[in-house]
Amino acid sequence: MNYVKSYEEETLNREEVEQRPGTWVLEFGANWCGYCIAAQKDIETVLSPMTEVHHEKIADGPGRPLGRSYRIKLWPTLILIHDGKEIDRVVRPTSAEQIRQLFS
Repeated sequence: MNYVKSYEEETLNREEVEQRPGTWVLEFGANWCGYCIAAQKDIETVLSPMTEVHHEKIADGPGRPLGRSYRIKLWPTLILIHDGKEIDRVVRPTSAEQIRQLFS
C-alpha cells in the first residue's frame, strides 16, 4: 500500500465505495486539523507495510456527502472497508495500537 500523506477533495460517492472490491481504509479529516496531524505518524506506521490494503484520505467538512453518509463527527476517523462494507472504525486514534485493532 502507498501511505497517502495529504487529504484530497472528495471524489467518491457512497455507491462507488460500496462497489469497490478489496480492503480499504478511508480516512476522513483535514490537512489543518491538529488531531489529524498528531495521528499521522501512527497511521503511517500501521498502514505502510500493509501492501494489500488501499488507503484513501478524504478532506471532510460541513456538507460533504461522503463524510455525512458515514456519520463522521470527529477527525481523523479511519473506516476499514472490505468489499464495500464497513468492518470497523477508529475515531481520533492516539496510538498505533488503536489503529492496529481495526484489523484484529
